[in-house]
Amino acid sequence: MVSRQRTIATGLFSTVLAAAAVTAAVSPAEAAMPTKGTSVAVAWAPADTATIHPGVMMYTDGAQCTANFVYTDGSANVYVGYAAHCAGTGAATDTNGCDAASLPLGTKVDFVEGGSLISSGTRVGTGTLVYSSWLKMQQLGTTDADTCAYNDLALVKVDPAYVGDVNPSVPFWGGPVALDTDGTDAGETIYSYGNSSLRAGVSALSPKQGASLGSGGGWTHDVYTVTPGIPGDSGSGFLDADGEAFGVLSTVAIAPLPASNGVGDLSHELAFAQANSGLSGLRLVPGTEPFSPLL
Repeated sequence: MVSRQRTIATGLFSTVLAAAAVTAAVSPAEAAMPTKGTSVAVAWAPADTATIHPGVMMYTDGAQCTANFVYTDGSANVYVGYAAHCAGTGAATDTNGCDAASLPLGTKVDFVEGGSLISSGTRVGTGTLVYSSWLKMQQLGTTDADTCAYNDLALVKVDPAYVGDVNPSVPFWGGPVALDTDGTDAGETIYSYGNSSLRAGVSALSPKQGASLGSGGGWTHDVYTVTPGIPGDSGSGFLDADGEAFGVLSTVAIAPLPASNGVGDLSHELAFAQANSGLSGLRLVPGTEPFSPLL
């Protein structure tokens, strides 16, 4: 049994399966490469003063998740990723992204610092939900069980007034240096940065280090970290031992691997988005800060 990592201001959160396969028209290797004929010129905020970055809290209709990475397209639009289920509106037992209820595209999302169950925190920016793998699969009429269960990525376009506050570096760890396209090996060291409001502002618990249990068919990764991802960490990004972005936190397992997390394979999820989102030149943005695994 596994549970999604989205948390509501009241402390409730939803459940679903994690591990998987997605079918995309773009290969994971292609997902790592810029689209020909595109150029991007974005002036990123300094990493030490940026207020919108991987790990920032994202509130959608009262539900809190965590940003994974920063993305851009051929028109220099800036996006921040989280899990598609972060905009879900269905029952806690919904497990199928191809029929689960979700807020529509165009929904406003707040970027927040310091949010908790007793404080709304400080809003540091706003954005708009422009891509959801759940909504796209429903539009396409996707029926493959693995694709429906495990394709869990959404993109929020940063509103123009706040683009100057964005930096793509992962707090504490730095990077990502690139997009991983070959999965993780069992025992490989992995890194993440979660920012659940349930931690009551204890920032020392946000950086996480652990080990992958290996890639599940190339589409998912089961991982253990010293402090596992909890509700509110949903959507946060994972780096492999080389500092490459390999995954998006989707679930926490109760069984058969208690306290492990299910991490969706980012190269496959991004490939699906590139093939179906209509966002030309969509790609991951490397961090401006070097990857530095200190723990």
